[in-house]
Amino acid sequence: MSTAPRRHDSDRTSGKEDGRTARARSTRTRIIAAATELFTTTGYTSTSINAIAAEAGVGEQTVYYAFGTKRAVLTGALDLAVAGDDEPVSTLERPWARDAIADPAPLGQLRRQVAGSGEIYSRAAPLLDVVRSAATTDPDLAEVWTTNLRQRLTVQRVFAEALARKTPLRDGLTSELAADIALTILSPETYNLLVHSRGWSRARWRGWAFDALAGLLTTLPRPDQTLEE
Repeated sequence: MSTAPRRHDSDRTSGKEDGRTARARSTRTRIIAAATELFTTTGYTSTSINAIAAEAGVGEQTVYYAFGTKRAVLTGALDLAVAGDDEPVSTLERPWARDAIADPAPLGQLRRQVAGSGEIYSRAAPLLDVVRSAATTDPDLAEVWTTNLRQRLTVQRVFAEALARKTPLRDGLTSELAADIALTILSPETYNLLVHSRGWSRARWRGWAFDALAGLLTTLPRPDQTLEE
């Protein structure tokens, strides 16, 4: 006689588990949304777990149960902002990054790089600024910032190596130097300065970033462009 559960019992159990998972995910999303609002308006240091719980409409213990620490709430919020969803897929495995690497045209790759970075920063730049600012006095966030910087450099190295396979880099440039330049142009600090502080449109930032990368990394002729207002 089989000891496997009957189908309707299994389905009911799975339904309950799926429901719990969905509720847990929804709660995490609310906590992250609340924390993001508080971190970017009142600052990381001034934001307490209790304040996050109140903003999210949950109990303080719920926040601790879901994340454990305030740093984990911030890193969870940052991961969601960078990715745009909560799927465990790295940046280099995201469709936009894969398409950039696979684009046979070097300028096409650069356009995709810029567009992908712009999409990330439209969501994550304010939170990254919170991390960078707090990192000067908070060792935990200094580690978060260092990790994020290392991850961004890793991505730019892969892009630089892909670009070098498609077209010669400017004289004297190695892939490593090209990655450093791209890391600087496509940085959250520069994005925040131009878009949030100086009031540039995202389209204008994309045009400038593409033109800068094309000119600094390659000798390819490129279409004349005027920065969009």
